[in-house]
Amino acid sequence: MVNLKLVVIIVFATFLLFQNQELAAQIGEPKLSRAEMALTIDSINLKLQGNYVFPEHAAEMSKRLKQNLTEGKYYALVNPIEFARQLTSDLQSVSKDKHLMVVFNPSIIARERASTAEDRANEEAEWNKELIKNLTRDNYGFREVKILDGNIGYLDIREFVDPKHGGETLTAAMHFLSNTKAIILDLRENDGGSPWMVQLLASYFFSSEPIHLADHYNRPKNELTQSWTLPYVPGVRRPDVDLYILTSKKTFSAAEAFSYQLKQLGRATIIGETTAGGAHLTGSVIATDKFYVRIPQGRTTSPVTNANWEGTGVAPHIEISADQALKTAHAKALENSKD
Repeated sequence: MVNLKLVVIIVFATFLLFQNQELAAQIGEPKLSRAEMALTIDSINLKLQGNYVFPEHAAEMSKRLKQNLTEGKYYALVNPIEFARQLTSDLQSVSKDKHLMVVFNPSIIARERASTAEDRANEEAEWNKELIKNLTRDNYGFREVKILDGNIGYLDIREFVDPKHGGETLTAAMHFLSNTKAIILDLRENDGGSPWMVQLLASYFFSSEPIHLADHYNRPKNELTQSWTLPYVPGVRRPDVDLYILTSKKTFSAAEAFSYQLKQLGRATIIGETTAGGAHLTGSVIATDKFYVRIPQGRTTSPVTNANWEGTGVAPHIEISADQALKTAHAKALENSKD
């Protein structure tokens, strides 16, 4: 997982990139030569070998791309957009890593290479303005908080926003739910976000004694860090409340981290569908003047299992279709909260 500001920048930029890709296709992007294909694959392989979180998997992916090129499987893909999509598919077929992606966009790469420190500072300031605007519009990821029949609390979170922006809203929601008999957290439409919000939200469901949530490894930096629950949170902790987490196939990244960590610590009951399966920490690396690669450069693991959910997702305790998960969780909460 990465800093929310970077997440928002990457997500919004990726949206623009795909728009630009479609525009490029419409106006007739110059066809790729076989020499360009070979150069692109060589560069991508070098970036993978230097950055991908699992060196052995990087070697396997490099071998696959080289083999496909030698066998001529890419020669018909003279459209750079189609070439990027096929490379992405081939890399993911080996790694099973949904964060890994090849993106075509020469204009963005040219702008990045030409930008000065002042340009980047100004751009970051503009991104911050847009970030605050979008976060405010979306209520910092908090879609709905209410009390269900039987005094069961319900909180629908669509994004894990950095606590410096979304912390007060979380505190208000937890105050509202402070007297409920059980709490249902709905992450069925949550596609991730800030690891700091994962830490803060988890802290509300444990006592003040710190609990080891996760380990984070960054391969380029060769750095290992840890995350623990916080000794202090604003508002009311609920360390003993029955907690249910709703998941779907769309639940991704930081939302999966929260679900996985609380599941392995025995703190929550997961109800719904197995999640999407994205556990790696991702950064963007320029490969050529036309292509860049989003490369998972780190991984998050549980201190309980020394593993994570990459490629497999977080399996629920109670497997049921996403549209039936809330009904099932509510019934379970009512059953377990009888006086």
